[in-house]
Amino acid sequence: MTQYPLRQRFAFAALIACLAAGSATAQTASYDDLSALRYYVQQGDTAATNAELRRLRAAYPDWAPPSDLNQLLAPRASASVDEGAIWRLIERRDYAGARREIDSSRQTVAGWTPPADMLRVLETNEAQDAFDAATASRDPGTAIAIARRSPQIMSCERINNAWLLSDMYVLAGQAAAAATTWRNTVQSCTAYSQMEPTLEKASAVVSRAELSSMFDVARGANRAETERLNALERRLLGGAPAATAAAAPAPAPTPRATPAPVAQPVVAAPSPVTNPARLPVRGDGRIAEVRTLKEREQFARCIAASNNPRSLDVLYERSWCLFSHQRPTEALVGFQAAAAAGDAIGPNVRRDAHFGMSLAYLGMNMTEQGAQVASSVRLSDTQRAEVESIILDQRGVKAYRNGDYRQAIAYFNALEQLKGGLRRDLSILRAYALLNSGQRVEAKNEFERLHAQLATAETRQGLNAAFGN
Repeated sequence: MTQYPLRQRFAFAALIACLAAGSATAQTASYDDLSALRYYVQQGDTAATNAELRRLRAAYPDWAPPSDLNQLLAPRASASVDEGAIWRLIERRDYAGARREIDSSRQTVAGWTPPADMLRVLETNEAQDAFDAATASRDPGTAIAIARRSPQIMSCERINNAWLLSDMYVLAGQAAAAATTWRNTVQSCTAYSQMEPTLEKASAVVSRAELSSMFDVARGANRAETERLNALERRLLGGAPAATAAAAPAPAPTPRATPAPVAQPVVAAPSPVTNPARLPVRGDGRIAEVRTLKEREQFARCIAASNNPRSLDVLYERSWCLFSHQRPTEALVGFQAAAAAGDAIGPNVRRDAHFGMSLAYLGMNMTEQGAQVASSVRLSDTQRAEVESIILDQRGVKAYRNGDYRQAIAYFNALEQLKGGLRRDLSILRAYALLNSGQRVEAKNEFERLHAQLATAETRQGLNAAFGN
């Protein structure tokens, strides 16, 4: 997988930090990787055969040669692998089963290796499900770690992940990281429909000065929307603080995390590679080792093993390790060179290198540059329903906090219709919104329903407020 293993998308800045990076690299040798070995076996050159076997074992630790090397000379047999069965396992979210089937097929069918798109989809879906579970259980440590090592789920097409990541930072007490994520998201995801909810979410946490600065970034990223952004800024910054609820105030829910980019701290600038553009595309024999270390997330060892890269493919893999090791300044050099070489290095490398550039810029808080790079390539498919549900979720919470209870109710009702249900914490918040907007009967009915489902201190408090106790 030629992709950034850290999760991050930039978060978008990680979008980027995070954003979605590339394709997976197998740890076992493919049919093509064995071409030299087949040639030596066919020629009966024992010395060359043994030397090649040693090289392959070092480069592909999961590969084992057949007991009879003449089996390697058999015609390539890939048709016997039922790839459709593997895809069906992925669709059923049986990722462990899919990996077992892939490993089994590699062992039983000589020369077969899973298609790059299969590995990409498997890894992306796996990371997304794990991230969803972590955010749903309000586990910020796990959610942030997943985002850092899975940049492919942090794209503008999955902007809800960026919002959720920001919420996780808030939940973890890392308000500065949350602010950086919102800022990077606004810089990278420049459609007004994306910037508006991002700025609204940020307004509930950041200072007025920080929010004003984010609006400057937004206007710079999308000058065509200056008028609407100005109006939104007046609405979010120009009014008085939200009025205190007349009835018992609803518990202030912890903002839901919304991933944007995984912002990396800036580290001291290292010695850059000299004239990286003059490096050949391939030729550095350490490439297999470097890729293996990257995929195993052994970033320090990867950096050590790729010191003074002698080819662009090694420099590119090294850049992901540098970035994952919080060294975005150095990583940027390699990403720029790889982006210029494009897919000559490998499938989707041009796209993924631009993604890496965006992550690196954002990791150095150079948001405008990161956004510009991110907007030059398209990264992944959008799950519109999921995005809309998160937007409605966060807008409802923000409307409640601003004392706009009727608007909050409208958002929560729309979310319930979209999802076929409403999360319990939002149902409780909607009940308080009903109460605070004067709809006492509806609020009482809602609290009674929630209390009947699961009696908690929150539902008891709500019932007391609804009955005027």
